Amino acid sequence: MITTWGEWKRYPKAALGQTLEAPIGPGIYEVRDAKTGALFAFGAVDNVAEALARVGVPSRSLKSWFARASQADLPDLEYRTCATHTKAAAKIAADRMIGRREAYLAGAA
Repeated sequence: MITTWGEWKRYPKAALGQTLEAPIGPGIYEVRDAKTGALFAFGAVDNVAEALARVGVPSRSLKSWFARASQADLPDLEYRTCATHTKAAAKIAADRMIGRREAYLAGAA
């Protein structure tokens, strides 16, 4: 199974009427800080578009009722996606990517 990532795209700002472009189906997503390249979010999911739409949305915990984060509080983000046929295939591909990343970082240390 070969996984192919899409190009990096700026994470949209809903207040400006920008829209998200992502598969409505299983796959992997990666979100990073556009300035530093630091990983912000990563996952293997059933619906990539839905998962990306929820990035940065606070959970419904008691704390979130008192300290709500707006999209303006998010750093400048960019994202990319990789579509798969099933969520199981997405999880396998994500595990392999995580393993490669850890091996690279271990070698660089």
